[in-house]
Amino acid sequence: MTEDVSQRFSNFDQWPTQDMIEAMYEGQLMAIAAIKNAVGDIAKAADQAAVCLGENGRLIYVGAGTSGRLSVQDGVELGPTFGWPQQRLVFCMAGGLGALTNSVEGAEDDFEEGASQIRKAKAGVNDVVIGVAASGQTPFTLGAISEANALGAMTIGITNNADTEILKEASYPIVVETGSELIAGSTRMKAGTAQKAILNMLSTAIMSKLGRVYKGYMVDMVISNKKLEIRALNMISDIANCSEQTARSALMKADRNIKIAIVISMGQSLDKSIDILAKAHGNLRNALTMIDAKN
Repeated sequence: MTEDVSQRFSNFDQWPTQDMIEAMYEGQLMAIAAIKNAVGDIAKAADQAAVCLGENGRLIYVGAGTSGRLSVQDGVELGPTFGWPQQRLVFCMAGGLGALTNSVEGAEDDFEEGASQIRKAKAGVNDVVIGVAASGQTPFTLGAISEANALGAMTIGITNNADTEILKEASYPIVVETGSELIAGSTRMKAGTAQKAILNMLSTAIMSKLGRVYKGYMVDMVISNKKLEIRALNMISDIANCSEQTARSALMKADRNIKIAIVISMGQSLDKSIDILAKAHGNLRNALTMIDAKN
């Protein structure tokens, strides 16, 4: 369907600019609305991914062209937003990471290269492989998912076309039918919008299930600039119900680790705070429950 030509837009290049923009805007709204039917599948995939990943598993993103670039964009944001370790993140991009900025012709047609990249990544039973392909039949992505299945990894397939190979191959298929594009085959538009939103939902749900979100705060956030330091101090003050001065002092003692700083701000020593969080496997909610129980 994403390759179909829509007769409605046969003279699109001759339209007034505002009509063009309004039609594209309408398409973007339709793309987001189409996700509604897939919400349950996204939730199932997120729940199982969190279980599979545990404390050591890796997220492996797979894609070609626009789908691959959107996948990489989602993955790279997990570090600064949720403190997801770099060593627990792998990108398998058709044509290599150089294809992020320069198109590599024919790379998406190589089934064996997709499988090879998964083997090189040494995917295993604790890893989650997320393959994204608008067409649902990109050979590179199918090769990667097929090999990941053989190696015991959990596989998620995201596509914009029903009854396609990726849905049959992936353990957790997610399909959002965005239909024909305003410019036939230009899946950077409606299909790309839907893919980006699905990836946002999926990864955010996974991170939340893994305890990297607390009360709507990104408590595993990496503090890399002044704006984020202010954000960290605000969340410490709010969660621990303490002054900014106490929060600042705790953050310094915790070497800018927000979760540790929160526990310190609640009256625990640095060593005790580290110990409590370790026993709670890094889950702040569980750590605070332990403190309340003792009190």
